[in-house]
Amino acid sequence: MQKKLILASQSPRRKELLQHAGYQFSTISLQVDESYPTHLLPTQVATYLAQKKAAALQPGLKENEVAITADTTVVLDNQLLEKAADLNQARDFLNQLSGKTHQVITGVTVFDNQQQKTLVSETKVIFKNLSQGMIEYYLQNFKPLDKAGAYGIQEWIGLVGIEKIEGSYHNVVGLPVSKLYDVLAGFNIFPQMD
Repeated sequence: MQKKLILASQSPRRKELLQHAGYQFSTISLQVDESYPTHLLPTQVATYLAQKKAAALQPGLKENEVAITADTTVVLDNQLLEKAADLNQARDFLNQLSGKTHQVITGVTVFDNQQQKTLVSETKVIFKNLSQGMIEYYLQNFKPLDKAGAYGIQEWIGLVGIEKIEGSYHNVVGLPVSKLYDVLAGFNIFPQMD
C-alpha cells in the first residue's frame, strides 16, 4: 500500500524544504494550544510541542498515512525567544541576539497510527554586532513576526548579520532535513528520485 505523507504545518519554509528534498506530500493546518509546562528546560520545549501536535493528530490518521509535526525555538542565555508579538518586541529580540551566540532547536515528530519517532536538532548561531540601522531595515522590509527569535536565516538579516553557524543550516530555517530523511526511511517514505 502506497503511504501518504502529511506535513502538519503551515510554515512556507518547512513546505519548501520538504519539496526541495523531493518528497510528495500534502499539508494540513493544525490548531493546537502551544502552551507548555513551566518546569521544562527551554531546550526541551520544541520537542514537547512537536509531540503535543502529533498527539492531537495521531488518532485521526488513516492506515496509509504518515504525518510530520515540528516546532522550532530560539534559546538565548537559557531563555526562550518565541515569536515576537509586535515590531517593538522583534526589535528587542534582535538587539538581544546582536553579537551573541544562541541555539536554534527544532523538534520533529514523525508518526502513523501505530507508532511515532521524535528527533531533535540543535544549531548554534553566532550573530555579529547589528547596528540599529540594520535592525530597522530588516524590521521594515521583511516579516520578523512569524519566526521564533524574530528573524529568518534565509532572509537579509541572515545574509549580512550571521557570522557563523555550527550545525544544520536547514534546522535554523525550520526543518532538519538530513535527520528527517533517515526517520522517514524507517516509515518507508522516500523522496521521488526521478
